Amino acid sequence: MTRTAGVATVTDADFDAVVLGADRPVLVKFTADWCGPCRQLAPVLSAMAAEEADRLKVVQLDVDTNPEITARYAVLSTPTLMLFRGGEPVTSMVGARAKRRLVQELDDALQDRPAR
Repeated sequence: MTRTAGVATVTDADFDAVVLGADRPVLVKFTADWCGPCRQLAPVLSAMAAEEADRLKVVQLDVDTNPEITARYAVLSTPTLMLFRGGEPVTSMVGARAKRRLVQELDDALQDRPAR
């Protein structure tokens, strides 16, 4: 799987411990090697992981090698970004997006405000 700087890789085996058991919100990128938009999103997520490290953990999961988690959360498209807080998915976004838009969408979800 394509590595994204500053973004840890999770698997079916450790997803529950790393994501659901995290002490802060976790943004999961469901990705695949063959996914062009996933590669477009990589530098955005690297920047987010560095800039938001105090309030947000960013990880990625390869949908081709981790079918259990992919099916559990009904991920049908890549990239899918899913934000987990307190062990529950609180928002989901499909497709690559600009960093400014992603920050805005995450701010809404992290602050318990209704999405716009």
